[in-house]
Amino acid sequence: MSTHAESAGRINSPSRVLFASLIGTTIEFFDFYIYATAAVLIFPKLFFPSSEPTAATLQSLATFAIAFFARPIGSAVFGHYGDRIGRKATLVAALLTMGISTVVIGLLPTYASIGVMAPILLALCRFGQGLGLGGEWGGAVLLATENAPPGKSAWYGMFPQLGAPIGFLLSGGSFLVLSEVLTEEQFFAFGWRIPFLTSALLVLMGLYVRLKITETPVFQKVLDKHERVKVPALTVLQSHTRPLVLGTVAAMATFVLFYLMTVFALSWGTSALGYSRHDFLLVQLFSVLFFGLTIPLSAVIADRRGRRKAMILITAAIALFGLLLSTLFVGGSIAKVTLFMSLGLALMGLTYGPLGTYLAELFPASVRYTGSSLTFNLGGILGASLAPYAATWLASNFGLQYVGYYLTVASLLTLAALLFTERSAADSIHAVRPA
Repeated sequence: MSTHAESAGRINSPSRVLFASLIGTTIEFFDFYIYATAAVLIFPKLFFPSSEPTAATLQSLATFAIAFFARPIGSAVFGHYGDRIGRKATLVAALLTMGISTVVIGLLPTYASIGVMAPILLALCRFGQGLGLGGEWGGAVLLATENAPPGKSAWYGMFPQLGAPIGFLLSGGSFLVLSEVLTEEQFFAFGWRIPFLTSALLVLMGLYVRLKITETPVFQKVLDKHERVKVPALTVLQSHTRPLVLGTVAAMATFVLFYLMTVFALSWGTSALGYSRHDFLLVQLFSVLFFGLTIPLSAVIADRRGRRKAMILITAAIALFGLLLSTLFVGGSIAKVTLFMSLGLALMGLTYGPLGTYLAELFPASVRYTGSSLTFNLGGILGASLAPYAATWLASNFGLQYVGYYLTVASLLTLAALLFTERSAADSIHAVRPA
């Protein structure tokens, strides 16, 4: 009680709130992306060496998918405490869970040392990463949006979303630098571990910032009015089924697009299309700049035009982009590949920017942490968990154009969910509606 009373008497400064929401998701996505990159470049050789190359890559990508199935569990667990005891303490616990799992990956022995236990331990750590991210994202979005002034919810809500491109730049940049300064033998012997281990420094920085913030005013109102529910996840499933289902499908195209543009593109580009790891990482890092630049633009549009309308328009554009995928993503033309990556990741920024605010506004404050986190992470299972695997299988068996069709179909399903969402469903983030 004293902690909540103390929080109620202090107000978070906008700069502290936005930095705390940004740095946490930057760390979380840095951790998540270094695994994604390693799952393509490193783990097939070091953790699945007994398989032929394509099978090893598919097995490695299967461990990548594990985190997406762990994320809804993290949403339910951390969301429960986020809606019961508060956003701040839960965010700290989620960051620690993700950070410890990532550092342990950097310490794991490989298949050559302990055999089949190596991929089993890798999968277990990957599960821990998913568990932590399942609780991190929703809390970071609420930390930002529940402190936002009226009319600025999407603008505040895009700051945790900016953690995605920044985390990607840091992860991709770290692997690119290591590839430059180390030999191939050194890189596979120990260099790949460095990004996982240095994550510990970022986590300590994030914890310091998170411990300095106070509870959000919106959740403080829930406490003051005694509106907490006993089991938030159960309340969401029983009383908010429609927004949960529609929100999950509404997030699907965003996830499919991103993991096609990152994990699948890196895998296919450096294998079937014949680009070097160095060249393709450079293209990806350049293209991610467009991801970062379009997130603030999307927030401005969403605050002016509404989150739902903005997402309907950009989802239609993503569906069209899927039809162009095989035309632009080709071998022998680095200019075409750069255009493909830049356009795809620019579209990603436009859809990802307002997504957090849109999903948060579907639920009342008393179950908002659980509801928005579950929706986002179930969307991850639906859209991202198997996307690299499915795209690799489609491209290998039917041709690259079928990967584009896959993206277009996902976009049309998302478009349908957005159209079926009631126009009035996304109330102000500041509303404390009964659960």
